[in-house]
Amino acid sequence: MKRHELRNWSLLARLMILITVVSVTVVFAYNEASQGEPASGLNEQKNASVSVVNLSANALNDKYGDIGIIPRQVLFGNPDKEHVVESPDGLWLCYLAPVKGVMNIWVGPIDNLSLVKPITNETGRGIHFFDWMWDSRTILFPKDTNGDENWTIYSIDRVTGNEKVLTPLQNVSASILATSQLIPRDVIIALNDRNPDYHDLYLVNLTTGERRMILKNDNFTSFVIDNNLKVRFATNATADGGEVIFRHLDNGSWSEYLKLGMEDASNTGIIGFDRSNKIMYMFDSRKRDTSVLTATNITTGETRVLAESPIADIDSLIFHPTEQTPQAASYNYDRKHWIVFNKSIENDLNFLSTIDDGELNVYWRTLDDKKWFVLFARDNGSYRHYEYDRDTKKVRYLFSLPRSFENLTLSKMHTAIVKSRDGLNLTCYYTLPVWTDVNVNGLPDKPLPLILVVHGGPWDRDTWGFRPTHQWLANRGYAVMSVNFRGSTGFGKNFINAGNLQWGAKMEDDLLDAVNWSIEKGIADPSKLAIMGGSYGGYAALAGMTFAPKIFVCGVDVCGPSNLTSSLLSIPPYWKPELASEFKRVGDYRTAAGRELLAEHSPLNYVDRIERPLLIAQGVNDPRVKKNESDQIVKAMQEKNLSVTYLVYPDEGHGFVRPENKLSYYAVVEAFLAKQLGGRYEPIGKDFENSSITVPVGGGEIPGLVNALNQIQK
Repeated sequence: MKRHELRNWSLLARLMILITVVSVTVVFAYNEASQGEPASGLNEQKNASVSVVNLSANALNDKYGDIGIIPRQVLFGNPDKEHVVESPDGLWLCYLAPVKGVMNIWVGPIDNLSLVKPITNETGRGIHFFDWMWDSRTILFPKDTNGDENWTIYSIDRVTGNEKVLTPLQNVSASILATSQLIPRDVIIALNDRNPDYHDLYLVNLTTGERRMILKNDNFTSFVIDNNLKVRFATNATADGGEVIFRHLDNGSWSEYLKLGMEDASNTGIIGFDRSNKIMYMFDSRKRDTSVLTATNITTGETRVLAESPIADIDSLIFHPTEQTPQAASYNYDRKHWIVFNKSIENDLNFLSTIDDGELNVYWRTLDDKKWFVLFARDNGSYRHYEYDRDTKKVRYLFSLPRSFENLTLSKMHTAIVKSRDGLNLTCYYTLPVWTDVNVNGLPDKPLPLILVVHGGPWDRDTWGFRPTHQWLANRGYAVMSVNFRGSTGFGKNFINAGNLQWGAKMEDDLLDAVNWSIEKGIADPSKLAIMGGSYGGYAALAGMTFAPKIFVCGVDVCGPSNLTSSLLSIPPYWKPELASEFKRVGDYRTAAGRELLAEHSPLNYVDRIERPLLIAQGVNDPRVKKNESDQIVKAMQEKNLSVTYLVYPDEGHGFVRPENKLSYYAVVEAFLAKQLGGRYEPIGKDFENSSITVPVGGGEIPGLVNALNQIQK
């Protein structure tokens, strides 16, 4: 479940992460030719080859044409590289790539990519996020312990390799809150070491490592910091699920600035300031449905709208690199659409849109604004990265990620707007096996087994682009569908709020309506439907198997809550200040009516309705959806002699990070789906090696599972 896990970050920090590391949203593939490590440079050939698995003489028959099975290793193993970010001065390139099978930070000069080399040497779960400091020398990154989300913040010097622990504390969740071009050696970090429920703010000097508290906090859930690293605003959750934004006055006191009802709290908030700290930028849905971008003069109060869309929220921005003024904004209803409101970059964006047929993203600009780094996202291939020189109007191709996809035959992703039974527009994305959609018109030659893949959150959304899960399942012979059901973000506040108290009810109806649409269109075979997902998607899978037991042939649940009451009662302490919002959106266990609603929407209470097999997977250290949520439904199914297989990972948290664990999980899922739906599959083979997978229940239910377990235990 996505419980506002970044609420102690400012909206600007979250937004800049979205803009800067857009490429990290794709799980890039392992490159077999590199033996798990990148080649010496990044200027690889665009047509790098990759092998596919041919299982047997009759595995590839007329049904699949000449389309071979894409190995799981290619789709879900360690990536070639990911999260590529240029230094603020534009001279250095930094990315994540494997070192002996573990993700580490690599750095080198952008003009000589053959010199890129690793500067960290993690040997456990690896590093999965980092960011540059403004000195273009220091890199910050967080690490937790086996998925417990008690983050520790580290810094490393790209020149000396000197690594420092900035928050050497146990059982504390630290977050990087703010950095500034104007003060490049300082960073504000939020820590809940004093009070587990709230994060105090500390100013940390990267040269000395000194950490000094600048704000003691027992009230606020998020902050907005200006370019002088001064706290300007803070947000407090209200008992009715809304928020109050307070302004920090010069005398140290707080004054109420803005009060938001629950209906606007998810779509309205302060992003940050321009370089002068006089103009404040906000996303704002008040007095309208969709969230718009506004600019407010703090002194005069004058506000103007910079960008808006009547059908979707403004969701990401392109900022000037030093003035920190937004120049373009995007919204995403079905695909990303850019609105340019600063004419100085209009010609640049128009020119860039002509160099590649992918979806344009500007993910970094040098401080002198002479060079831009852009990527073009595609649904059926690698993401292409380029360097753009604004003075010469020349573009230099850098690399494609992942390069191992360049010669694969991959499927297109189709978009559909499906009407729910009560009239809402549901933006859906679906993918078909290549051999069934030769005309690429979105209709197979005959109905197919369909797998409904449900996103987590639920306050999140699915988007168009490359989806490893979609490609994997389509390659195995399934149609794959993802649905932006009510409660999903990006489509306006009315759409989000339509999901209030509708877990397992209208939110589940939306999923079924999309499935029915796919049946009516001849895409899905109604006798071969499956549902799978993680977090909220895992809950939806459990709900599908209990509330609509005759619809789905099988279900796959990863860390999904089975009992909404126990799930709400077991959240981490630093989420407690926002429980009021959860009560309004999920249900309130403090009242009799709320407890009744939560019980009604909890799949655990309807285990006796389950008719088909379930596969459940869980990380032991999950702080968001505790292991007990999976334990209790597995136990209830066992007591009723129902078919359930339970995968448990002792070194994982909310979802799976270690590539060995991901490969073992997908290997089991693939065999499970093949048995239930008849698709083809790659045998488990060696995909359990070095995985921590345990199977306390139901190993015999899945082909090859017991044998694979025996092999790793020898």
